[in-house]
Amino acid sequence: MKLTLPLITTLASLLLLGLGWQSAAQQPISVRIERWLAIRQILGNVTYLRQGAAPRSAQSGDRLQTVGDGVSTGKHSATTLEVDTGIGFVNVAENTQVKVAWLKVAPDTGRITRLNVIKGQVRLQIRRFTRRGSNLEIQTPAGVSAVRGTQFGIGVQPDGKTGLATRAGKVITTAQGKTVAVPAGFQNLTIPGEPPLPAVPLKDDTTLNYRIERELVGNNRRIRLIGQVDPVNTVFLGEKPQTTDRNGRFELLLPAILNQTLQVTVVTPLGRRQDHPLKIRL
Repeated sequence: MKLTLPLITTLASLLLLGLGWQSAAQQPISVRIERWLAIRQILGNVTYLRQGAAPRSAQSGDRLQTVGDGVSTGKHSATTLEVDTGIGFVNVAENTQVKVAWLKVAPDTGRITRLNVIKGQVRLQIRRFTRRGSNLEIQTPAGVSAVRGTQFGIGVQPDGKTGLATRAGKVITTAQGKTVAVPAGFQNLTIPGEPPLPAVPLKDDTTLNYRIERELVGNNRRIRLIGQVDPVNTVFLGEKPQTTDRNGRFELLLPAILNQTLQVTVVTPLGRRQDHPLKIRL
């Protein structure tokens, strides 16, 4: 068959078009994947924080979908967040504020979730991810802890010091350019502005060691409470969280009241708590 110029042009156009289709078929298709965390269980006073909207009481099924969305729990309150992939849950303890730092999708369609724990305590139960790009991170004022499948807890003190305890799996904590592994059965402390401290064997110990000193300044009687706990633990006087130093030591100066009782509560990163009623006799 004799090829005429119009026929050659037509065949060339069809060939180029076919190559274009093949090239397009080989290109990765960008698919928008909606990311979220859902509020599942609510106990007591839980506030839903929606970016750009007024805070309101949380309801089961509310979703955290945008950077800045979050929840805040009050006294004797708690809630549970379910990660959209079904890989696990974030248990938010009382007097805690958690916000979304980012929700992303990795190139292999793995899910990357980072939550910012501004204050308080969270405990996580996360199964192992099936995709290499998946990750879940907890950001605190002291650093970032990343997991790919584990059970662990984090407690954030008022000054940002962060205690971490791992029950199963392994957690990687990063701060100030240094990374420390905290495997199952270990705990560590991270202080804002410093690298994470080395991991040490898990204690989950709520012991409170203390002494009370009495002072008289002019006509005013005062008491000085000097206490010490495991440094990763959080200490409450009544309902107010207290700051401890890197050794778990704290000191409080209080007015002396006849036959008063001080309620000191010690909470571990894994959520174990113990009330210590201290009876003060003048």
